[in-house]
Amino acid sequence: MSWDYRAPLRDMRFVMEQVLQAPQGWQACPEWQELDADTASAILQEGARFAREVLLPLNASGDAQGCTREADGRVRTPQGFPAAYRAFVEGGWPALPCAPEWGGQGLPLLLDAAVREMLIACNQAWEMYPDLLHGAYETIKGHARPAQQDWCLGKLVSGEWLAAMALTEPQAGSDLGLLSTRAVPEASFEADGALRVTGDKIFISGGDHDLSDNIIHLVLCRLPDAPPGTRGISLALVPKLLPDGQPNTLSCTGLEHKMGIHGSATCAMRYEGAQGWLVGAPHKGLGAMFLMMNSARLHVGLQGLAHLEMAGQNALRYAFERLQMRAAIRPEGAKSAADPIALHPAMRHALLKVQALTEAQRVIAYRAAQCIDEGHHHPDATVRDRALKVAALLTPVVKAALTHNGFHGTSDALQVFGGYGFVVETGVEQSLRDARIAMIYEGTNEIQAIDLLQRKVLADGGLGLGLLLDDLDAEAQRCDAAPGLTAFAQALRQHTQQARAATAALMEATATAADPEAALRVADDYLWGLTHTLYAWAFAASARAALQEPDAAWAQAKTERMRYGVDWLLPMAQVHWHRVTAASLPLPALAQPE
Repeated sequence: MSWDYRAPLRDMRFVMEQVLQAPQGWQACPEWQELDADTASAILQEGARFAREVLLPLNASGDAQGCTREADGRVRTPQGFPAAYRAFVEGGWPALPCAPEWGGQGLPLLLDAAVREMLIACNQAWEMYPDLLHGAYETIKGHARPAQQDWCLGKLVSGEWLAAMALTEPQAGSDLGLLSTRAVPEASFEADGALRVTGDKIFISGGDHDLSDNIIHLVLCRLPDAPPGTRGISLALVPKLLPDGQPNTLSCTGLEHKMGIHGSATCAMRYEGAQGWLVGAPHKGLGAMFLMMNSARLHVGLQGLAHLEMAGQNALRYAFERLQMRAAIRPEGAKSAADPIALHPAMRHALLKVQALTEAQRVIAYRAAQCIDEGHHHPDATVRDRALKVAALLTPVVKAALTHNGFHGTSDALQVFGGYGFVVETGVEQSLRDARIAMIYEGTNEIQAIDLLQRKVLADGGLGLGLLLDDLDAEAQRCDAAPGLTAFAQALRQHTQQARAATAALMEATATAADPEAALRVADDYLWGLTHTLYAWAFAASARAALQEPDAAWAQAKTERMRYGVDWLLPMAQVHWHRVTAASLPLPALAQPE
């Protein structure tokens, strides 16, 4: 048994080119008119090579070695991590989706997402260091003063410098309104936004390390005149090294000892009058930071997808190697005492579930990235507005559903290995440990469900949801007209109807303030109901696209996996929609322990 990775390049191209028709979409955007499918494929192939040849060999060793903090507070990453990062920078990978005016390659976020999926699959702990670069770039580009942009954006785009996002405090996790880090304006504050930041942050990924000389911290803080709660949060740019090269007064006071991602430095940080500069307007820091957080949420969703792909393909190889018991239906002419476990229905269920979810979720995640691309680059303002509304709905689904299945699906894959899956040498147990954090950070999955229902659906009366469901209904119509896809069309139409009906019922139930908990009680079920609706779309769109595949055997196998999803996975939606429409069901209070 060997833990290995074969990048799913064929399926990635299938999703981009056939399902999402991305190359045609690129032609509508002036800056991408010279980008074609072959160029995109070449980038993906090189990304796959880097991931497998450079990052995968460091995955297990980085997990075993972990990070260390020296007596002076400096953090060292596992052996090989700095050299791998230098190779990453030399290859131009950090600049992939960034604007050319800042030294970027100006390529679509969709392409960057596919590359990122491969990097994560091979070494999530390492990938987390450059993971925040794009979000930091967008935040600084969109909100920082020109002087700060000129000083640091080019170095972030090139990867010469890295970034960290400093939000959490011991008493302020998901409730950022409770944070207490202070920012005191300096004499030049009105002119350049200079301030001094003091406070302690915890759980800061990449707060310190030895991959880059400088690290740009984006720190949530409070000015002296800040109103209470989230209305009083500001955002400061606080570098590890100041523009004159001198060290700033910030330090890593400790490293978290974690269940997984041991090669990622999760730091407790202290800012002691650290020099910083205001980003955006005073007390408007949370809105500016959301540019970084939303980018991070898409990337975290990709972590779940990557772990599911990695665990699934290794479990599938093992299932054909491992001989145990005779199958109920044996291969013709079989004479051995036992058959591959891949022939047993229980294992087929486990593996087909992982495969169907992986492939459907790749469609959903890539569509989210494509919507963000359209929302920022399409020349038609109407298309941009529609795309951003759909992206806002897809982002919490991608973050929550993909990370949930990244962990639980990897657990299913571990089950295929039996006892061998529980030992370190196999590799799947590390994926299981590494995958678990993604359900927690960048907003727990429960918070994603609340965000989806309250802020993205109920807040606008379901208008954005209607746009998304209209797109899905259009796919059902296309499947109606395609040979052999009636069942896919019917399933998709049924699920969009359920989503509309359940949303209408919930809106009616929450129309008054008589039951303030109604939406909160069913938010998680609502997210999963909508997730299954998106699965129905991904299964249908993939089956229809497979009709155009010249490789008949590949297309048939793809369609069979999508049909498995319709037959065996979609029925679970009924449980979730039932709970949503029964929002008045009581939720007992917990009894406090003595």
